[in-house]
Amino acid sequence: MVKCILGKKLSMTQVWDEKGRVVPVTIVQAGPCYITQVKTKDKDGYEAVQLGSGLKKQLTKPLRGHLKELPQLRWLREIMIHDAEVKRGDVLDVSMFAPGDKVKVTGVSKGKGFQGVVKRHGFHGSPATHGHKDQLRMPGSIGAGGVQHVRKGQRMAGRMGGGNVTVANLQIMEVDKDKNQLLIKGAIPGARGGLVVITG
Repeated sequence: MVKCILGKKLSMTQVWDEKGRVVPVTIVQAGPCYITQVKTKDKDGYEAVQLGSGLKKQLTKPLRGHLKELPQLRWLREIMIHDAEVKRGDVLDVSMFAPGDKVKVTGVSKGKGFQGVVKRHGFHGSPATHGHKDQLRMPGSIGAGGVQHVRKGQRMAGRMGGGNVTVANLQIMEVDKDKNQLLIKGAIPGARGGLVVITG
């Protein structure tokens, strides 16, 4: 069975474990997810399943055709899975997970805009004295000799955040089947209300 589900990050709270310790957790509204397409090696050249989640009032005509006989789903995501014994229309929910399971969570990190090298890369900046006026958080020289251009991947100021981030080895603390919620230990990528992919 496919152990993967789409969810919406709600908020953080805390629970107590069996030893009476406080554990920070993230609440995720997960599923129900519908399998909207199964891709095979013979037909598509690779194996994957497409998951759909959430509901939407209006869909484009091509999407309505793609989702015929299924609910009007808001999010569609493709997950690379081998030997998946599933078919189109199958429903996945939180019951496939159990407390103590280790999962991998993928989401889009919070966008932080254009940032300098101190915040973006952890540079220490210059000393605050001895001829360093207005240079405290500057990147410094990137090297005059050698290659006379900026090397690819050079750590500089630029746009930070807003990219795909995956955090592995997160533990599921609680599974609420009535509310379709998972309580995952620790923080997960993304802002509140953001879409996350949880893989077992």
